[in-house]
Amino acid sequence: MITLEKKYQSLLHLFNFKDPIPLILSEKNSIAKNFLSEIRDKEIQKDSMRFRRNLERMGEIFAYEISKTMEYEPIEVETVLGTKSTYRTADQPVVATVLRASLPLFQGVINFFDKAESAFIGAYRGSHAADQNFKVELDYITSPSVENKTLILCDPILATGKSLEKAYRTLTQYGKPKNTHIVCVIASVDGMNYIRESLPECKLWIGDVDREMNEKFYIVPGLGDAGDLAFGCKL
Repeated sequence: MITLEKKYQSLLHLFNFKDPIPLILSEKNSIAKNFLSEIRDKEIQKDSMRFRRNLERMGEIFAYEISKTMEYEPIEVETVLGTKSTYRTADQPVVATVLRASLPLFQGVINFFDKAESAFIGAYRGSHAADQNFKVELDYITSPSVENKTLILCDPILATGKSLEKAYRTLTQYGKPKNTHIVCVIASVDGMNYIRESLPECKLWIGDVDREMNEKFYIVPGLGDAGDLAFGCKL
């Protein structure tokens, strides 16, 4: 039996990371494995509400992991019997979502950050060229200032990385973030390498990794079209 450690050690040579590899939830045993397996399962996917809820659960897990990296400040809390010295987050993040597929993932993240501000980005793949390359179209964005704030950018699929790169660079028109976390449920090796090379200032948080993409740049085995699975097929 191949252990998880050996499985992911075998993947390391595929990454072009100069710094430590991103957090990949499937590397270690946790309840995230249940949600990841159901998100991929073509039979379970037929229940769109369950698919959305599993993406939301993944967002909650990512939010918890990211919260470990944040700064906290001491406070005094009055209980019914006395006073307790404790801590709370020093600031709240801006959570950005790439419409429409990442809305459930985004919801999971903001479930844990009660006072977070939100940014919304409309980005999608344009038509494919003869060489199978495509242009990323971005036709909508609304965002608060991200100047000196923690930015969490959510997208369930990291395939080529082009749409995430464009989304991030567009968000920086609203300021320079203090820290940026990119959250994806399924990623390709090539996409992860692309983001780390083009956006080295961003920290990647990944659910699971697949090695291949097909000729249309969909991750294989992946999970299919997350937007269609969550909200119905588009025309």
